[in-house]
Amino acid sequence: MADKPESGDLFGVPYNFERPSIRRLLSSYWQPGEGMLVEKPFGIGYTLNLANWRSWAVLVVAGALLFQERNAGSASAEADGSEDGPVEVIVDDD
Repeated sequence: MADKPESGDLFGVPYNFERPSIRRLLSSYWQPGEGMLVEKPFGIGYTLNLANWRSWAVLVVAGALLFQERNAGSASAEADGSEDGPVEVIVDDD
């Protein structure tokens, strides 16, 4: 039986299932001459290149949206005075 390749491209998406070393892991996330997305050191697809300023902008925006979502849920419950208790519904059959 033929050995399957551990790295390559499948429909234009890179994959790499070789055992990663610490040096390869660190160097794959910091590539100053490359764009915002670089190949993952292990697995399928792309990851952010932390040497590119656009990657940091994406992380800041994602963090701000996560912060806003977590705070909006608790703030809206306090403003409404609503609790997570039972609700009584009255239906009039007239």
